[in-house]
Amino acid sequence: MAVSASTTGERGPFASLLTQLLRKPSQEQIVLLITLVLLVVFSVTLPGFSKLSNLLNLVRSISILGILGLGMGLIVISRGIDLSEVAIMAGSWSVALINIQHGMPVFWAVMTAVLIAVVIGVANGVMVAFVEAPALFVTLAAGFVIYGAAFWYAPSWVVYAPKPADAPYLLYLGHDQLFGIPVPIIVFALTAVGMHLFLSRTSTGRFIYSQGDNPEAARLTGIALRPLIVLEYVLVALLAWLAGLVWIGTTGSMQMGIVQGTYIFDVILVVVLGGISLVGGRGGVFSVVVGCALIGTLFNAFTIMDINSEVQNIIKGVVLLVAIILDNWLHPRDEETARQGE
Repeated sequence: MAVSASTTGERGPFASLLTQLLRKPSQEQIVLLITLVLLVVFSVTLPGFSKLSNLLNLVRSISILGILGLGMGLIVISRGIDLSEVAIMAGSWSVALINIQHGMPVFWAVMTAVLIAVVIGVANGVMVAFVEAPALFVTLAAGFVIYGAAFWYAPSWVVYAPKPADAPYLLYLGHDQLFGIPVPIIVFALTAVGMHLFLSRTSTGRFIYSQGDNPEAARLTGIALRPLIVLEYVLVALLAWLAGLVWIGTTGSMQMGIVQGTYIFDVILVVVLGGISLVGGRGGVFSVVVGCALIGTLFNAFTIMDINSEVQNIIKGVVLLVAIILDNWLHPRDEETARQGE
């Protein structure tokens, strides 16, 4: 009997884990499996897809999207949303680049972009936390204001960065390689590790999960939700600033047109597809990573197959709807959850 019990005890955790995966796998596991299958299929069917240079370009292309996704994931975990994130990235850096063209030293122009991002983050957080306006409409309006103000100050669809010889460190994060790995990949990886440690190893990170899981219970336990919300939106803005820095290093310019495009929905798609629940309080950095991996794989294959942007938008819309349905299946909103969100 003792041997039988010992054997059962040894096999129990593995058996229970296998049973859980077969019964109801997590969204991250499903997305990761789909990504691996697509990688194998595209490697066999598409010429050049499996080359190391193409795979590095694939990961590099999603680095900026991943950094923005980390910010969006943070705010969605807290049961919020920020539709102004791409506008913060484009607007703050467009103003900074125009200032450089007008003779401002590069360092102070970069600090100006940081200041603009932080001020916008604080404004969004104050409106949501203290005015108690819906985050969806606050950040949507903020995106329009940022776009209009930035385009008024820098009336150009494309604002170019200085030459690498004039500002080498400004372009380093997107242009160079380190040990053969493009620097944007390293920046994304380090940012992901930092965000994971912040969410999992700090009391503030645990407070964010508590807020997203049950805001009323978090408030009753003594968590200062209003300052926490402001901090969350400031962190999103800082990550948008970092993504803009990598963008400029990669392209040598900042394009204001992305604010009016579908890029913000690509960010939301990565977050929801990866498994960060719209209900709040669930998901993490790994969710953003697997979501980026799947979207990056699809986008890279679309480029090789020369699929036009209209068809790509249709596919992205269908994938987002599937992700929302999958999120509702894995995290159903019962009556208690619905009351928590009121």
